[in-house]
Amino acid sequence: MFLENTVNHTEQFGWIEVICGSMFSGKTEELIRRLRRAQFAKQNVEIFKPAMDVRYDDEEVVSHNDNRIRSTPVPASSNILLLANNVDVIGIDEAQFFDDQIVHVCNELANRGMRVIVAGLDMDFKGNPFGPMPALMATAEYVTKVHAVCTRTGNLAHYSYRKAPSDDIVFLGEIQEYEPLSRAAYHKAMKEFEQRKDIEKTKNFD
Repeated sequence: MFLENTVNHTEQFGWIEVICGSMFSGKTEELIRRLRRAQFAKQNVEIFKPAMDVRYDDEEVVSHNDNRIRSTPVPASSNILLLANNVDVIGIDEAQFFDDQIVHVCNELANRGMRVIVAGLDMDFKGNPFGPMPALMATAEYVTKVHAVCTRTGNLAHYSYRKAPSDDIVFLGEIQEYEPLSRAAYHKAMKEFEQRKDIEKTKNFD
Protein backbone atom coordinates (compact mmCIF):
# COMPACT_ATOMS: atom_id res chain seq x y z
CA MET A 1 0.00 0.00 0.00
CA PHE A 2 1.24 3.54 -0.70
CA LEU A 3 1.97 6.10 2.01
CA GLU A 4 0.99 9.75 1.88
CA ASN A 5 3.15 10.91 4.78
CA THR A 6 6.82 10.21 5.35
CA VAL A 7 8.34 9.88 8.81
CA ASN A 8 11.47 11.94 8.16
CA HIS A 9 10.16 15.29 6.93
CA THR A 10 13.64 16.65 6.27
CA GLU A 11 13.92 14.36 3.24
CA GLN A 12 12.71 16.30 0.23
CA PHE A 13 12.49 13.48 -2.30
CA GLY A 14 9.13 12.34 -3.59
CA TRP A 15 8.13 8.89 -4.78
CA ILE A 16 6.47 6.93 -7.59
CA GLU A 17 3.23 4.93 -7.36
CA VAL A 18 2.26 2.62 -10.22
CA ILE A 19 -1.29 1.35 -10.76
CA CYS A 20 -1.31 -1.48 -13.31
CA GLY A 21 -3.52 -4.23 -14.63
CA SER A 22 -5.57 -5.33 -17.63
CA MET A 23 -8.22 -3.47 -19.57
CA PHE A 24 -11.38 -2.77 -17.49
CA SER A 25 -9.60 -3.39 -14.18
CA GLY A 26 -10.18 0.09 -12.74
CA LYS A 27 -6.68 1.58 -13.21
CA THR A 28 -7.89 5.01 -14.28
CA GLU A 29 -10.64 4.92 -11.65
CA GLU A 30 -8.02 4.40 -8.95
CA LEU A 31 -5.75 7.08 -10.46
CA ILE A 32 -8.59 9.62 -10.41
CA ARG A 33 -9.50 8.65 -6.83
CA ARG A 34 -5.99 9.33 -5.57
CA LEU A 35 -5.73 12.60 -7.50
CA ARG A 36 -9.09 13.79 -6.20
CA ARG A 37 -7.95 13.15 -2.62
CA ALA A 38 -4.84 15.23 -3.26
CA GLN A 39 -6.98 18.03 -4.68
CA PHE A 40 -9.27 17.93 -1.65
CA ALA A 41 -6.13 18.31 0.49
CA LYS A 42 -5.39 21.58 -1.40
CA GLN A 43 -2.30 20.11 -3.05
CA ASN A 44 -1.24 21.35 -6.47
CA VAL A 45 -2.07 18.56 -8.92
CA GLU A 46 -1.24 18.21 -12.62
CA ILE A 47 -2.43 15.32 -14.79
CA PHE A 48 -0.99 14.23 -18.12
CA LYS A 49 -1.99 11.71 -20.76
CA PRO A 50 -0.71 10.71 -24.23
CA ALA A 51 -2.05 13.03 -26.92
CA MET A 52 -2.89 9.97 -29.03
CA ASP A 53 -5.53 8.76 -26.54
CA VAL A 54 -8.74 10.49 -27.64
CA ARG A 55 -11.17 7.62 -27.00
CA TYR A 56 -13.43 9.47 -24.55
CA ASP A 57 -12.18 13.04 -24.63
CA ASP A 58 -9.39 15.05 -26.24
CA GLU A 59 -8.22 16.52 -22.95
CA GLU A 60 -9.83 14.87 -19.94
CA VAL A 61 -8.74 11.60 -18.38
CA VAL A 62 -11.90 9.49 -18.34
CA SER A 63 -12.50 6.12 -16.68
CA HIS A 64 -14.79 3.41 -18.08
CA ASN A 65 -17.32 4.50 -15.42
CA ASP A 66 -17.21 8.01 -16.91
CA ASN A 67 -15.37 9.60 -13.98
CA ARG A 68 -13.42 12.54 -15.38
CA ILE A 69 -10.56 14.79 -14.40
CA ARG A 70 -8.89 17.59 -16.32
CA SER A 71 -5.57 16.69 -17.92
CA THR A 72 -2.97 17.98 -20.34
CA PRO A 73 -2.40 15.82 -23.46
CA VAL A 74 1.28 15.64 -24.42
CA PRO A 75 2.92 14.07 -27.51
CA ALA A 76 6.06 12.93 -25.67
CA SER A 77 7.05 12.26 -22.07
CA SER A 78 9.71 14.99 -22.16
CA ASN A 79 6.90 17.58 -22.35
CA ILE A 80 5.84 16.60 -18.83
CA LEU A 81 9.13 17.85 -17.36
CA LEU A 82 8.64 21.20 -19.09
CA LEU A 83 5.06 21.61 -17.84
CA ALA A 84 5.34 20.25 -14.29
CA ASN A 85 6.19 23.39 -12.32
CA ASN A 86 5.17 24.24 -8.75
CA VAL A 87 3.34 20.91 -8.47
CA ASP A 88 2.93 18.61 -5.46
CA VAL A 89 1.34 15.63 -7.22
CA ILE A 90 1.69 14.43 -10.82
CA GLY A 91 -0.79 12.01 -12.39
CA ILE A 92 0.02 10.15 -15.61
CA ASP A 93 -2.54 7.94 -17.36
CA GLU A 94 -1.98 5.28 -20.07
CA ALA A 95 1.76 5.27 -19.40
CA GLN A 96 2.28 2.24 -21.65
CA PHE A 97 1.72 4.49 -24.69
CA PHE A 98 4.58 6.83 -23.77
CA ASP A 99 8.16 6.47 -24.99
CA ASP A 100 10.80 4.83 -22.79
CA GLN A 101 11.90 8.27 -21.58
CA ILE A 102 8.86 8.26 -19.30
CA VAL A 103 10.89 6.25 -16.77
CA HIS A 104 13.52 8.99 -16.53
CA VAL A 105 10.78 11.65 -16.40
CA CYS A 106 8.98 9.99 -13.47
CA ASN A 107 12.21 9.49 -11.54
CA GLU A 108 13.29 13.09 -12.17
CA LEU A 109 9.94 14.38 -10.91
CA ALA A 110 10.16 12.19 -7.81
CA ASN A 111 13.73 13.40 -7.23
CA ARG A 112 12.39 16.96 -7.28
CA GLY A 113 10.11 16.09 -4.38
CA MET A 114 6.87 15.30 -6.20
CA ARG A 115 4.48 12.41 -5.66
CA VAL A 116 4.12 10.74 -9.07
CA ILE A 117 1.10 8.48 -9.68
CA VAL A 118 1.21 6.46 -12.90
CA ALA A 119 -1.48 4.20 -14.37
CA GLY A 120 -1.07 1.83 -17.30
CA LEU A 121 -1.48 -1.61 -18.82
CA ASP A 122 1.17 -4.02 -17.58
CA MET A 123 0.76 -6.41 -20.54
CA ASP A 124 -0.17 -6.01 -24.20
CA PHE A 125 -2.78 -8.14 -25.99
CA LYS A 126 -0.15 -10.84 -26.61
CA GLY A 127 0.50 -11.21 -22.88
CA ASN A 128 3.94 -9.53 -23.04
CA PRO A 129 5.17 -6.72 -20.78
CA PHE A 130 3.94 -3.45 -22.29
CA GLY A 131 6.42 -0.73 -23.25
CA PRO A 132 7.99 1.16 -20.33
CA MET A 133 5.65 -0.31 -17.70
CA PRO A 134 8.06 -3.02 -16.39
CA ALA A 135 10.80 -0.43 -15.80
CA LEU A 136 8.32 1.91 -14.11
CA MET A 137 7.13 -0.89 -11.84
CA ALA A 138 10.73 -1.79 -10.97
CA THR A 139 11.72 1.77 -10.00
CA ALA A 140 8.47 2.69 -8.22
CA GLU A 141 8.21 2.68 -4.44
CA TYR A 142 4.63 1.40 -4.55
CA VAL A 143 2.95 -0.86 -7.10
CA THR A 144 -0.77 -1.67 -7.04
CA LYS A 145 -1.99 -4.40 -9.39
CA VAL A 146 -5.73 -4.27 -10.00
CA HIS A 147 -7.84 -6.92 -11.72
CA ALA A 148 -10.90 -7.05 -13.92
CA VAL A 149 -13.47 -9.85 -13.86
CA CYS A 150 -13.17 -12.48 -16.60
CA THR A 151 -16.14 -12.23 -18.93
CA ARG A 152 -16.07 -15.99 -19.56
CA THR A 153 -15.36 -17.55 -16.16
CA GLY A 154 -16.12 -14.88 -13.55
CA ASN A 155 -12.63 -15.32 -12.07
CA LEU A 156 -10.08 -12.54 -11.68
CA ALA A 157 -8.83 -11.37 -15.07
CA HIS A 158 -5.45 -9.85 -15.80
CA TYR A 159 -5.17 -10.46 -19.56
CA SER A 160 -6.53 -8.11 -22.24
CA TYR A 161 -7.77 -10.31 -25.07
CA ARG A 162 -8.14 -8.45 -28.36
CA LYS A 163 -11.22 -9.33 -30.38
CA ALA A 164 -10.40 -6.93 -33.22
CA PRO A 165 -8.43 -8.33 -36.19
CA SER A 166 -5.27 -6.27 -35.74
CA ASP A 167 -1.69 -7.26 -34.89
CA ASP A 168 -0.60 -3.73 -33.98
CA ILE A 169 0.72 -3.55 -30.42
CA VAL A 170 -0.76 -0.07 -29.97
CA PHE A 171 -4.43 -0.28 -30.86
CA LEU A 172 -6.92 1.95 -29.06
CA GLY A 173 -10.18 0.25 -28.25
CA GLU A 174 -12.92 -0.40 -25.75
CA ILE A 175 -15.34 -3.23 -24.91
CA GLN A 176 -16.03 -3.90 -28.60
CA GLU A 177 -12.34 -4.55 -29.27
CA TYR A 178 -11.07 -5.98 -25.96
CA GLU A 179 -12.20 -8.52 -23.40
CA PRO A 180 -10.70 -9.11 -19.92
CA LEU A 181 -9.87 -12.79 -19.42
CA SER A 182 -8.39 -15.00 -16.71
CA ARG A 183 -5.21 -16.93 -17.45
CA ALA A 184 -7.05 -20.13 -18.39
CA ALA A 185 -9.67 -18.35 -20.52
CA TYR A 186 -7.01 -16.24 -22.26
CA HIS A 187 -4.86 -19.21 -23.22
CA LYS A 188 -7.91 -21.13 -24.43
CA ALA A 189 -9.00 -18.13 -26.53
CA MET A 190 -5.49 -17.70 -27.98
CA LYS A 191 -5.31 -21.39 -28.86
CA GLU A 192 -8.67 -21.20 -30.63
CA PHE A 193 -7.50 -18.07 -32.47
CA GLU A 194 -4.36 -19.83 -33.71
CA GLN A 195 -6.43 -22.80 -34.85
CA ARG A 196 -8.72 -20.50 -36.85
CA LYS A 197 -5.68 -18.88 -38.45
CA ASP A 198 -4.32 -22.28 -39.46
CA ILE A 199 -7.69 -23.23 -41.00
CA GLU A 200 -7.76 -19.96 -42.97
CA LYS A 201 -4.24 -20.59 -44.25
CA THR A 202 -5.24 -24.07 -45.38
CA LYS A 203 -8.28 -22.66 -47.22
CA ASN A 204 -6.14 -20.09 -48.98
CA PHE A 205 -3.79 -22.78 -50.29
CA ASP A 206 -6.65 -24.87 -51.65
